[in-house]
Amino acid sequence: MIMNDVQIVELFCTDVSFGHSNGWIQNLDDFKKDFSSKKVSYKEITQLEISELKKFKNAVSIRRTIKVAGLYKNQNFEMKLALLEIWTKKKSAWKLWSRQSVEIKP
Repeated sequence: MIMNDVQIVELFCTDVSFGHSNGWIQNLDDFKKDFSSKKVSYKEITQLEISELKKFKNAVSIRRTIKVAGLYKNQNFEMKLALLEIWTKKKSAWKLWSRQSVEIKP
């Protein structure tokens, strides 16, 4: 089982924005609260494909498909998501600035 790792927060810009497949939008503080509460716990995150990768100056956009499984409020879930992520280079490190996900129904 994959345990929530607090170091993941180091990958995010301070003004990061997460758009979830259910229409919910989170900022960094919202993410930290939910993450530390273990409201969501991931068992599996598998990248299935990268369909687009574009770079411009200090920014990269990535469209990819992932499969996720885990627990949400103690209920099992599994879904396939299409993601659009925007990463920006801060000093020498890449940081996630924005992410939007859409659920891919079977």
